[in-house]
Amino acid sequence: MSLWIQAQQLQGEALHQMQALYGQHFPIEVRHYLAQWIESQPWDSVELDNPAEETKAKRLLDNLVGELQKKAQVQGGEDGFLLKIKLGHYATTLKSTYDRCPLELVRCIKQILQSEQRLVQEATNVSIGAMDSLSQRHQQINQAFEELRLATQETENELRKLQHSQEYFIIQYQENLRIQAQLSSLSSLPAAERSQRETPLQSKRATVEAWLTREASTLQKYRLDLAEQHQKTLALLRKQQTLILDEELIQWKRRQQLAGNGGQHEGGLDILQSWCEKLADLIWQNRQQIRRCEHLTQQLPLPGPMEELLRKLNADITDVISALVTSTFIIEKQPPQVLKTQTKFAATVRLLVGGKLNVHMSPPQVKAAIVSEQQAKALVKNESTNSESSGEILNNNCVMEYHQATGTLSAHFRNMSLKRIKRSDRRGAESVTEEKFTILFESQFSVGGNELGFHVKTMSLPVVVIVHGSQDNNATATVLWDNAFAEPGRVPFVVPDKVKWPQICEALDMKYKAEMHTTRGLTEENLVFLAQKAFTSSSNNPEDYHNMTVSWAQFNRENLPGRSFTFWQWFDGVVELMKKHLKPHWNDGAILGFVNKQQAQDMLMSKPNGTFLLRFSDSEIGGITIAWVAENPNKQGERLVWNLLPYTTKDFSIRSLADRISDLNHLVYLYPDRPKDEVFAKYYTPPLSKAVDGYVKPEIKQVVPECFLSNTDNILDTDAEFELDYPMDVARHVEELLRRPAVNQWSSQQ
Repeated sequence: MSLWIQAQQLQGEALHQMQALYGQHFPIEVRHYLAQWIESQPWDSVELDNPAEETKAKRLLDNLVGELQKKAQVQGGEDGFLLKIKLGHYATTLKSTYDRCPLELVRCIKQILQSEQRLVQEATNVSIGAMDSLSQRHQQINQAFEELRLATQETENELRKLQHSQEYFIIQYQENLRIQAQLSSLSSLPAAERSQRETPLQSKRATVEAWLTREASTLQKYRLDLAEQHQKTLALLRKQQTLILDEELIQWKRRQQLAGNGGQHEGGLDILQSWCEKLADLIWQNRQQIRRCEHLTQQLPLPGPMEELLRKLNADITDVISALVTSTFIIEKQPPQVLKTQTKFAATVRLLVGGKLNVHMSPPQVKAAIVSEQQAKALVKNESTNSESSGEILNNNCVMEYHQATGTLSAHFRNMSLKRIKRSDRRGAESVTEEKFTILFESQFSVGGNELGFHVKTMSLPVVVIVHGSQDNNATATVLWDNAFAEPGRVPFVVPDKVKWPQICEALDMKYKAEMHTTRGLTEENLVFLAQKAFTSSSNNPEDYHNMTVSWAQFNRENLPGRSFTFWQWFDGVVELMKKHLKPHWNDGAILGFVNKQQAQDMLMSKPNGTFLLRFSDSEIGGITIAWVAENPNKQGERLVWNLLPYTTKDFSIRSLADRISDLNHLVYLYPDRPKDEVFAKYYTPPLSKAVDGYVKPEIKQVVPECFLSNTDNILDTDAEFELDYPMDVARHVEELLRRPAVNQWSSQQ
């Protein structure tokens, strides 16, 4: 079922969110009529931060326009006429909108497809209760916005009434002054005439003054009532802003952090931006109303607390909009969390309210710098940091650009590079791959015609700086622990030293599925195997591990008992081997993997001879071995389980797992009872049918000699340290085996 068909089946708030993805920047009709074509295009293959990819993006744009035009041409009939015009119009509009910036079209469509995928997954995976909760929360936000809109409209109407009343009051006040002037001018007239004229003027003056006294009291009450309404609206705005910034935005940031470990793509940023823009609009409207009230008060001062009240309201609402602006300067695309010096990297920062507040009218510049953990702590406390840099980043300045089609204001750092790093003094057993830094992004701009100035800052997720690829493994462990167990609002970059085993399981499963690009994660049996390894335990009961804790030292500082590597290094070695060479076999369910030697023996001994399974090596990082059951040639009627020396990435770069299994004729059934060709035949390398350029290409095949050597130094010996680094080593080893005298003897190996 196509993604679009599933998206059309969304309901309630999810459907509203899906519809909100579309607009003038990309009409929903285009998505509908070109659904199959859109989903079949290689949008993900376009690297958005690489200007060289613009040609590829331009080709996709031209193809999209062409498909729309073709679709328009085939429309017929009475109903088809209007659709033909509409689709043709969309083709022209998209061409003119994105012709100069085709990468923005790709970015737009990728965001739409990712958001649709997320919404469909949420609708499929999230329980009804959780979905109801999500819908209720979004409904609550939308209802609050409607309430705020009505309140703001009401205060606007009341403010206009106040203004009209005050203007009439001023007219009447001027009239009273005119009467006063007339009365004063009567002093020069004869008494009889003065008396005749004075009486009606005094009566009129008394009437006007009485009205002015009453109206002044009324105006004061209007002003106080309006200020009270603004206070209520301000309280609602604060509540709404807290909900959006301290809950929704924080949750988005948490999802973004978990995405660093392979969690579900954060998504939902466009909806957050729409909420923040509504907030900015409402806050700004109310702020302008309060300022107009101040102007009216200054224009007609009346006794009372209004000036102080309005001054406080203005200060409070300015604080609210300042908090909104500074909190919505975010990192849309995080820099890599394992950062290698002298290597190009990218990042994107975005101001969610930039378009609404017209910040792009004078595009601000954003600067990036790398800061240490101590400097990050000082920044959070608003303390002055040590001016000395923690490193030097090249190409660390970028101007924010406004993309009218998507309504986003962002800065795309495409070619940053960390030239050098200055490390801090490390604590205790801490290694360089445990030291955390962050990329600090800063910018300055003003809004409202330079009325309000802002200095905004945002820090990336913690990064670990390495200088050599060999450090990547341990640096990844630091990042994974931080992403998985960091708490919102923490002091940078504090994480617990110990966590419960189920939390470790969740993090490992998430990482494994992400690296393997699979939905087949770690089973309960797999996690029990890992628990046994982590805790040096033999218990097969998952419940025994639920309340146990794993420390950071156990995870990736102390070696496993009897080994030269840590728990994480072993697990990461498995992941690297699998994703590089064995991903299809894992997805097919052909690799059990997380099985120890004794378990493999117990499982195979109940199966026919020639049954085999694949398990990860306990003794070697990134190793996998084949265990199979066969007769003991030295003792009739006895069966043994044999294990090949573990294969590693080096071996599979020479010959694939499927071909190696094909080479070994004594391997017949994949555990429990699947014929091996049924499982692996589709991955066999087809034989060469003819010579190439006059040469016949030789083949390397794996063999397990049926006769073994008098000493224990052979391919089935668990104690032998034996690596096949190159194809020539394979040939030399086989020649050496053939030259040695054979004995009729089997030797088992782990």
